[in-house]
Amino acid sequence: MPHLLTPRRTLFILTAVLFSTPLMATETLDNVPLLSNSWIGITCVCIFCISYIFVLGEELFHLRKSKPVIVAAGLIWLLVGLAYTLEGDSETAAIAFRHNLLEYAELFFFLLAAMSFITMLEERQVFAALRAWLISCELSLVQIYWATGALAFFLSPIADNLSTALLMGAVVMAIGQKSVKFIAVGCINVVVAANAGGAFSPFGDITTLMVWQKGIIPFADFFSLFIPALISWLTPAIIMSLTIEKAYPTPEKRQQKRHMKRGAVTILLLFLMTIMLAVVSNSLLNLPSVLGMMTGLGILKLYGYYLSRFESNIRDTGHIYNHHIDTLSDIRQMKGDHTDVIRRFDIFQVVERSSWDTLMFFYGVVLSVGGLATLGYLGLLSDLVYNHLGPTLANSLIGVLSSLIDNIPVMFAVLSMQPDMSTHQWLLITLTTGIGGSLLSIGSAAGIALMGQAQGVYTFYSHLKWSWAVALGYLLSIAAHLWINGT
Repeated sequence: MPHLLTPRRTLFILTAVLFSTPLMATETLDNVPLLSNSWIGITCVCIFCISYIFVLGEELFHLRKSKPVIVAAGLIWLLVGLAYTLEGDSETAAIAFRHNLLEYAELFFFLLAAMSFITMLEERQVFAALRAWLISCELSLVQIYWATGALAFFLSPIADNLSTALLMGAVVMAIGQKSVKFIAVGCINVVVAANAGGAFSPFGDITTLMVWQKGIIPFADFFSLFIPALISWLTPAIIMSLTIEKAYPTPEKRQQKRHMKRGAVTILLLFLMTIMLAVVSNSLLNLPSVLGMMTGLGILKLYGYYLSRFESNIRDTGHIYNHHIDTLSDIRQMKGDHTDVIRRFDIFQVVERSSWDTLMFFYGVVLSVGGLATLGYLGLLSDLVYNHLGPTLANSLIGVLSSLIDNIPVMFAVLSMQPDMSTHQWLLITLTTGIGGSLLSIGSAAGIALMGQAQGVYTFYSHLKWSWAVALGYLLSIAAHLWINGT
């Protein structure tokens, strides 16, 4: 994703997108060719393309990615409404817009709940403690390389690939400050591992969540992608590991251990419980998974009230009940600002740090693509791609496309097309859009974020140097999926 995010503004660790086909125009097939070939339709396509140029050049223009797509969404739907009104239809556009808006509302609240949990875990120093522990371990550069890659692969199915990559990337840079080559290959390894790990879990990447929430693939079936995803990471990881020197980091690069704040473990357990509640409500009760996520967020807020009262009591009485906090420096760390007043925990301030730019970006993407679908463009594109190339080749090429264009609008477009594919082919497109972004450093949120975190060391060209190894893993993972899961 083009915007450079930090762990505090995590995009996703868990997210869900509920995309239904908004092709109201496909129910009136006589209008589709007329609308898609009209000046209004062509103007809508141009508006979307211009807005996405600004998205791709966000760092160049210094314009947040949500702004151009929100404007584009508004202009596209105004033109869609005008097109149908000129055809004498005053209802179809409104129905389609409300349908897309409802889908986005479910997405918005799911993302808000998920991002709140992740931000809470960070505020309680869970990720900081894990990072400090890794840095303090007596590990060689090769061991750190494999440890960070493995943790990225197995953490991203639960925590999103962006936050995982930032966490493991920080470890790589802290340990390998004197080895530019190690940082470069270590960051590539983390990016590939995080993207691969997110591909076999419904909660690991937004694209997998899209497919699951759409009801195309059952929750458990995603885990059949584990071996193909593992191959897509291990193949380039093994090749790149041959270039790492067998040395140990210098002692001064190690840090003191950091303790998690009170309630961190409880919040982590609440997070896992919320995920289970979302899965159960969707799989067994056939209710939208956002219900489970928002219920979990409510429980988190109640627990936040308890933490607020506890830390308020510390502020008022000066008593410390946490056995980890027994020194003046620890008390000052809780104060945060080194004053005589300990700040009261406020969950609403934590939620406020969620990435609103990301949430608004999704609004623009969902509504823009939905507008183009209502004009009939995605139906035409589906016929061109899937009927002429076949599903296997089409899904493989779409994965490569996701290394240039963000995989979220790509997957949304595929879901809106609703091509007639088997479950194994839907698993293939889920795999390829998930790992395809690893082919280039700009192909995923994890890669773009690490380029900002390791400026001048992990770059577009340092990643491009190893793109052939990543591409080999990409091809082998597709072959493994076709062999294991069928076509």
